[in-house]
Amino acid sequence: MPRRHVRVTGAPQAPLRAALRALRTELGVPGSFPADVLAEAGRPARLPAYDATDIPLFTIDPPSSEDLDQAMHLARREGGGYRVQYAIADVGAFVAPGGALDAEAHRRVMTLYFPDGKIPLHPPALSEGVASLLPGQTCPAVLWTIDLAPDGRTEIVDVRRALVRSRAKLDYATAQHRIDTGTAEEPLALLKEVGELREALEIERGGISLNVPEQEIVEKDGTYELAYRAPLPADGWNAQISLLTGMAAAELMLDHGTGVLRTLPAAPDGAVGRLRRTAHALRIDWPHHVSYARLVRSLDPHLPHHAAFLQECTTLLRGAGYTVFRDGALPEVTAHAAVAAPYAHCTAPLRRLVDRYASEICLAAAAGLPTPEWVLAALDALPKEMAEGSRRAGTVERECVDIVEAALLKDRVGDLFEACVVDVQEHDPTAGTVQLESPAVFARISGGTTELPLGERLRVRLTQADPGTAKVRFEPA
Repeated sequence: MPRRHVRVTGAPQAPLRAALRALRTELGVPGSFPADVLAEAGRPARLPAYDATDIPLFTIDPPSSEDLDQAMHLARREGGGYRVQYAIADVGAFVAPGGALDAEAHRRVMTLYFPDGKIPLHPPALSEGVASLLPGQTCPAVLWTIDLAPDGRTEIVDVRRALVRSRAKLDYATAQHRIDTGTAEEPLALLKEVGELREALEIERGGISLNVPEQEIVEKDGTYELAYRAPLPADGWNAQISLLTGMAAAELMLDHGTGVLRTLPAAPDGAVGRLRRTAHALRIDWPHHVSYARLVRSLDPHLPHHAAFLQECTTLLRGAGYTVFRDGALPEVTAHAAVAAPYAHCTAPLRRLVDRYASEICLAAAAGLPTPEWVLAALDALPKEMAEGSRRAGTVERECVDIVEAALLKDRVGDLFEACVVDVQEHDPTAGTVQLESPAVFARISGGTTELPLGERLRVRLTQADPGTAKVRFEPA
């Protein structure tokens, strides 16, 4: 069963450090950056001629983030509709194709997040410094201008290199509070208006945004704990701006005849059938005339059995990958089934390798120019590189949470806990996964003699928890 998305807050102290050091060694994650890479990262950027520093952009990110990929400005258009201006960090202005910095990015593929720090894709002097869209800093960006109709549909798309300067760094809670209390200035207040219009269009086309609670590793008073955080509405509205841009990028690349899409085939009937059985076990009413997308939108992630079902829904996303095409030969599958439209990753180049290439293709397409040769030379290898990088990031995420859970519970072996059964193995219904009420732990359960009651509360006993040698395991009490 896939983990919840994990967001790390703070830096947990010992005794985690030894286990996390061992995990880094075991997984072979990259260490410090070589001297030639750091030297390249310190070189001046290639600055664009177009000056857009007059646009009062703002960012919305977790409070501790410094690698800020996106900044936005929203405005009403004369005559109706909206203008979305979305600046994306221009990593291509700093990275020379074929250089040491480029090669290191291909080795790392994406930023890896650990409880005690991260392994960045690019040197921090670049990703958290000169290339980051930090407030008050003038820097190069890939500036998307997307004009929307009054109902939120895309009408005109432009993308070009530009100098930008963000004015404010907001976190999700602050943005939500200002919107809810009516104290937000219009560019931020419009995030709700535009976000809700885009959510309505997502429903219309059959797209799905899974509102799965995050599992957080939080430093507190010199120790650490696990907690759950259900996304705020502002999270979803912000995500809709990124989705809007990714969809615009995909259409540009398809018209251009060359690109790299994020694709996901439609789920096979068997996978959807299994979800229906899970819904029944969790006592979630799913009439046959109700679509999967409509059901998902009706769920409340604050309810444990709904959260458990939303987590099961992530199994339908396992087939996502990257699809490359060129010279006008379009692939058989161009859409992302959850987006219900063609879609491309292009909004997080400081943390994900493929986004830099997508930006370069879109810039060429918008300007009516051929795709740069250095981009074409790297395209065919990107899907495999990204797949390997994604697997490594997923392993890091799972193993880090396992270590934190074990460290949190290491002195409580033999104790009893209240839990909810959120997954049962098909081949062995006496084994599965439980979600504890407190602390916020997901863990495997086995050792019973009867079938686990999916969706039911269960009293469980902790049988093992050692952050150095063993993952957390429970058995029915």
